[in-house]
Amino acid sequence: MGMIEQRDNTVRVRVRVQPRASRTEVAGEHDGALKVRVAAPPVDGAANDELVRFIARRVGVARSCVRIVSGEAGRSKVVEIEGVDVHSVRGALLDR
Repeated sequence: MGMIEQRDNTVRVRVRVQPRASRTEVAGEHDGALKVRVAAPPVDGAANDELVRFIARRVGVARSCVRIVSGEAGRSKVVEIEGVDVHSVRGALLDR
């Protein structure tokens, strides 16, 4: 799987999360994944919630359109975004 790829009407993004950052932001790439610093601890799903909120806001979709499909308990995750195309996701997450 590439870092960002189209799957039917969804886009999947490989993400490497760094919790407890000073602010939530995209921090480039790490080992073939999008590196995202998250300003939340990895406790009780707080980092996952912050990641979903951040991606939804950057891509411009509702939070309900973003879900973690793999790696919920680890730092390496696969996030699926519904109702978008790969070009808009790439632009929203990488071109800033």
